[in-house]
Amino acid sequence: MNVGSRGAVAGSSLLENVGGFFAIGFAFATPFMSRRRRRWGATDDEVEGVHPGDELVPQAQWTATHAVSIAASPQEVWPWIAQVGQGRGGFYSYQRLENLAGCEIENTQRILEEHQDVRVGDKIRLHVDIPPMTAAIVDKPTTLVVSGDPSADAGAVEISSSWAFLLVEQPDGTTRLLSRTRYHHGGGLRAKLMGGPYLVEPISFVMERKMLKVIKGLAEGRGTD
Repeated sequence: MNVGSRGAVAGSSLLENVGGFFAIGFAFATPFMSRRRRRWGATDDEVEGVHPGDELVPQAQWTATHAVSIAASPQEVWPWIAQVGQGRGGFYSYQRLENLAGCEIENTQRILEEHQDVRVGDKIRLHVDIPPMTAAIVDKPTTLVVSGDPSADAGAVEISSSWAFLLVEQPDGTTRLLSRTRYHHGGGLRAKLMGGPYLVEPISFVMERKMLKVIKGLAEGRGTD
């Protein structure tokens, strides 16, 4: 396992970012595949089951559950999850695309000890210019759930959301890593665009799929490929 200061950057090469850009474009062009994308890698039980954090958005209008199997224990995967966030370890995805959107993300391929002690109430940023999400559930080494806080900005669009990282140990000692998002939005057009699946789902699917694959490679000691 890589431990130390910030090292080579995951998702920074031009070629892979171009690939990510075209993947997002394809996702936008194929809305009929949205339901399938929302459950990428996940089993029926993982999609349909009740998971920690679901209660934070009890009347979700749409959800997505993405999953990957990792040949490592939850204890070995957890450090990569604990440090997610803007200004922390990043999101292990397409860094150039994230920064084109002004996120100011710097992904890492190393465990950053200064960001391991995540606690309930900690603020986790996705972007420098939007209100942060809040760590709502922290149960090392199995559960990190962050939630949106509509009250953080009086002028914010009415959107409630949660993002759960769930590490489920398997009988053979490997881990199922689930990324589960839930959204509820208000009735206005802006809220539907910013919190609905039409814009959010194609982008989040491509970015999360990359993220899970990179975490898998890092936890298995294979790097980001």
